[in-house]
Amino acid sequence: MSDGPAPLARLVAELSRLPGIGQRTAQRLAFHLLRAPDEEAFALGDAIREVKEKVGLCEECFNLAEGPLCRICGDQNRDRATICVVEEPSDVIPIERTHEYRGLYHVLGGALSPIDGVDAEDLKIGELRRRVERGGVSEVVLATNPTTTGEATALHIAEMLRGQVTVTRLASGLPVGADLEHADEVTLGKALAGRRSLE
Repeated sequence: MSDGPAPLARLVAELSRLPGIGQRTAQRLAFHLLRAPDEEAFALGDAIREVKEKVGLCEECFNLAEGPLCRICGDQNRDRATICVVEEPSDVIPIERTHEYRGLYHVLGGALSPIDGVDAEDLKIGELRRRVERGGVSEVVLATNPTTTGEATALHIAEMLRGQVTVTRLASGLPVGADLEHADEVTLGKALAGRRSLE
């Protein structure tokens, strides 16, 4: 964008820093914003500013919150004896959409990855331990991603909480509607290992 106006080049550069947005998509978005009515373009800028100013982390579970507690921790109707552990705040959304889980959450802020320099001290694992030690928690559901780092994180937490509470792991395996011929070996192996009786 060196041949365009400097403000447009800056907008393209900033947009292209977003995940999943390449240079060409950034240019299309920039030209769209340039053609859009002022109020539409300014509304986007205001929304970005507002989210950065008003949204932080819940003091209890580290989910996104617009105040000291997130809406889930503030909901007295939730099951306070169960904590579902996830890697990122974005992982809470699909679990909530199932309407199957009524407990609380604990957001780690990532997964253990020594190769990337992410150790237990870099995550909210100590805070999880303190929540369990305060009492009242009977089950911790490990819902970290089924990746190498997610599995390592789940094993670390399970070992840390052994003997204190019941620790469970989300089942993993074949998605509903999937064909066996398209399943990879790891997914199929997990499905076989996690098989259950239909009686």
